[in-house]
Amino acid sequence: MIPLRPVLNFPPELLLRAQPVRVVFFDVDGVLTDGGLYCGDTGENLKRFHTLDGYGIKLLQRAGITPAVVSGRDSLALRTRLAALGVVHLRLGTEDKAPAADAILAELGQGWSAAAAMGDDWPDLPLLRRASLAVAPPTAHAEVLAVAHHVTQRLPGAGAVRELCDLLLVAHGRYASELEAAAR
Repeated sequence: MIPLRPVLNFPPELLLRAQPVRVVFFDVDGVLTDGGLYCGDTGENLKRFHTLDGYGIKLLQRAGITPAVVSGRDSLALRTRLAALGVVHLRLGTEDKAPAADAILAELGQGWSAAAAMGDDWPDLPLLRRASLAVAPPTAHAEVLAVAHHVTQRLPGAGAVRELCDLLLVAHGRYASELEAAAR
């Protein structure tokens, strides 16, 4: 069998910024989802997640990088999806995201220098400004795009999270081996 050659390329300065990351904070609406709010007839919230993003989160965990979710919203759909992915560090239904993220970092014995954050709107700015790596999807608010170290090519809810996961895997030297293992 011919070995696979990774085709992804990230700028060296971005890879250097990503190397110390051990914890990644994700927003939900507009990051893990497309940002649309789907409400059923009985008022239930429906969310659409992308499998590329989910597999990327699982790859992060295998590489020893902890995914965490801090979101202003809470729903059964979200909790079900995060449980299926094995994401245990959550703060849901919180508008004040910085203290929530601080608590998760304290639980993990990490600081902001080991954190990345991905968000799309003003409530995410406190995390993005503290994190050593700030990432936004291309549909993020202009103020968020202005502080991001990396703006994904993929759209939210359609592989943007996976792009960040891949970036971290490359920076940690795990991408090629994970790709090869998946292709066996």
